[in-house]
Amino acid sequence: MAKFEAALQAWRLLLGPARVLTAPDQLAAYMASTAASPVAPLAVLRPLSHGEVVAVVRSAGEFDIPLYPLSTGRNWGYGDANPCGPGQVIVDLGGMNRILHLERDLAYAVIEPGVTQAQLAGHLAEKQLPLWMDCTGAGPDTSLVGNILERGFGHTPYGNRMLHIAGMRIVLANGDTLETGFAHFAHASAAHLYPYGVGPWLDGLFTQSNFGIVTSLGFWLMPQTEVVSHMVASVATFDGIAAVVDALRPLRMDGTLSSVVHIGNDLRVLSGGMVFPSALAPQGPPLPPHLRAELCRNAGIGAWTVSAALYGRPAQVADARRAMRAAIGRLATLRFIDERGLALGSLAARLMGQGRLGARLSAQVELGRSLLNMNRGIPDGRFLAGAYWRRRGGLPPGFPRGANPARDGCGMMWLAPVLPMRGADLLQVHALVEPVFATHGFDLFETFSMINERALGGVLTICFDQEDAAEVARARLCYDAAFARLMAAGYIPYRVGPQSMKALDSGHDSYWSTVARIKAALDPQHIIAPGRYQPR
Repeated sequence: MAKFEAALQAWRLLLGPARVLTAPDQLAAYMASTAASPVAPLAVLRPLSHGEVVAVVRSAGEFDIPLYPLSTGRNWGYGDANPCGPGQVIVDLGGMNRILHLERDLAYAVIEPGVTQAQLAGHLAEKQLPLWMDCTGAGPDTSLVGNILERGFGHTPYGNRMLHIAGMRIVLANGDTLETGFAHFAHASAAHLYPYGVGPWLDGLFTQSNFGIVTSLGFWLMPQTEVVSHMVASVATFDGIAAVVDALRPLRMDGTLSSVVHIGNDLRVLSGGMVFPSALAPQGPPLPPHLRAELCRNAGIGAWTVSAALYGRPAQVADARRAMRAAIGRLATLRFIDERGLALGSLAARLMGQGRLGARLSAQVELGRSLLNMNRGIPDGRFLAGAYWRRRGGLPPGFPRGANPARDGCGMMWLAPVLPMRGADLLQVHALVEPVFATHGFDLFETFSMINERALGGVLTICFDQEDAAEVARARLCYDAAFARLMAAGYIPYRVGPQSMKALDSGHDSYWSTVARIKAALDPQHIIAPGRYQPR
């Protein structure tokens, strides 16, 4: 305790008392957890510059106090803003929100961890630059750097985000500054253009790890294209998705489909426009089959919905549309959304008035506009609605403005297996987890994304009522059972929350022993995020 008090005194002198948080009400904001497993930090530090992070880390080493860095703390479903374990001090980098450099001709920005999706998108619009950023469905207020360091993915051709960064600046556990790629050479002209530099490529070591604190990186931007067309395909039957995946794979591999392709089941789509209908199903989840079918009919959706974007010149997009129709036109019902179509749909909805058909068309136009905006790097919080499925109060007032599922008391845990891009594997993953969800009484929300040309990234969501202790306990059992079944079958997650990090190591895995040796070399005191992606 004496060491901690001495450290607090040192940090107050360094940052000022207002940026060293210790009051219970201040710490409570960092304990909000979608997994209903809050961990209290010892304190929260709010540095505003790289130099302050260096000083914070050095003093933490001096007093032997572990730190847990976060960007904006919106890692919902995978740990939120919670430290990995007790006895850690959060380093909140949200105040480091500068766009340090923006290059128009070479299309990149150098950004700090606190830069949000909305901030960068707004900056590009304000400067009227012909550039788009890749964005995710996590909402406007989420950190770009935080998602990249978790190896998250978005929607555009730049959606595999780790392939579109270069030049990290990192504070190591001893307070040294490491610059990756060419950035450590004075006056390097390609520091944010060529990620590999010369010598060992180190950037990957600082993603999903606890080896250092990233304080900035180069983030590549996408030149605006003349045309963007969003494709939505509805697959009527459950098993029908397998043939669609197999038919789309060649188009993803040959570049016809350059964007990330998202595939969501009916429940995932329904949850984007409603919460659990307690009045119609007072017994709780899962939805009765007849009610689920009725909701799908009313919403006009099939068993699966496939979503992708086409980019390029008019002739290129027209050719891609033809290729899509040829590939899956007999397997699914296709619609293509563009600005002209949205304008016509909006006009038709107004002419129909406030009746059922008019309201339904208006909602479809609104959704189409949000999807098209996402393809152009304009984030939209409406896609967070699924997190509120089991929240007793439903969507909060003003949603999606300021939406924060952890703060709002949403119960949600994500399983994120990666699988070969084959229809048979998608059905196999479903067959593994569906009985587990049914046994524990949960609706199974499924999304599979073509994150590269050969792999699907799954996101399987367990939504639960945080105010029901029994349901929370069932959710944890469901998660653990589904996680174990997927791991045993070889469908390994690309990303996990703190509750699963120990389960990644079988106990005789040279990979994790190597990770442990790197940690020991870079951070022998275990100052930075002990336990984070550190099974040993």
